[in-house]
Amino acid sequence: MRKLAIGIAASGALALTGLVAPAASAATVPDLSFSAVTVNKGKAIVVGTTATVKVPVSYTLTRPSDLALDYKTTFAGVTIYRGRLASPENIVEPETAPSCTTTATTATTVTQACAETLTVTPEDSLFETADATTWRAAGFYSQIDQDDDDSDGHISFGYNYNMWGPLGSGVQVKRAAKLTADASPEPVKKGATITVTGKLTRADWGSGKYTGYVSQKATLQFRAKASNSYTTVKTVTSGTGGALRTTTKATKDGYYRYVFAGTATTGSATAAGDYVDVR
Repeated sequence: MRKLAIGIAASGALALTGLVAPAASAATVPDLSFSAVTVNKGKAIVVGTTATVKVPVSYTLTRPSDLALDYKTTFAGVTIYRGRLASPENIVEPETAPSCTTTATTATTVTQACAETLTVTPEDSLFETADATTWRAAGFYSQIDQDDDDSDGHISFGYNYNMWGPLGSGVQVKRAAKLTADASPEPVKKGATITVTGKLTRADWGSGKYTGYVSQKATLQFRAKASNSYTTVKTVTSGTGGALRTTTKATKDGYYRYVFAGTATTGSATAAGDYVDVR
């Protein structure tokens, strides 16, 4: 399980506690309500091997009017996790405080529309193929009570953490895919056979590399030189190492490409079109 980090609560003492999420003390649980949670605008989070992915999160937070959130010692926000709420297998937390606008108040409560950003970095956030699955959102509240002034011969550290979830319909985390296409020979005589090769790979978060994605369907598409749209020629299945290979007849100048629609664990990919001059 990943260690609880909470970047917005970054302090040496917190990092040294070695606490794991969720960890809560017997402190009074604040009356917080998280609703209308939307992660990544409802789209899948597709992550490669190196690039950091910024994930927008929006939600409505209703809190007691006398509960202060200063994001120095008291924090609230939305996190995403994989597994059970009581024992998450992985978790991604916000690193900065959310931006919140008050939308309603009562004598005892404040309701706010909030937006935050989750940062998904492959080498820090995703560790194994099991992370390519449906994650859930959870609201959290944490409080730090820290005294590191040892001039009186005493230090203390208190930490209170609460989570509410799952919230919303969940979000799919997927491995990014790459796709290539190469049509040859070029130039070619009209009516001759063209061979279109390619390769389908996807991110392996364990190794930090892209590896072949085998036994997957990809469509070969063609766009005539004078056209703005592609049409499907045939469907090809990837072989060893994600290799793609098929043949077709040359009829006119144009571009050939492969398209992969994606799966439950892997994002879609489209190869750049490869131009063939037909003479």
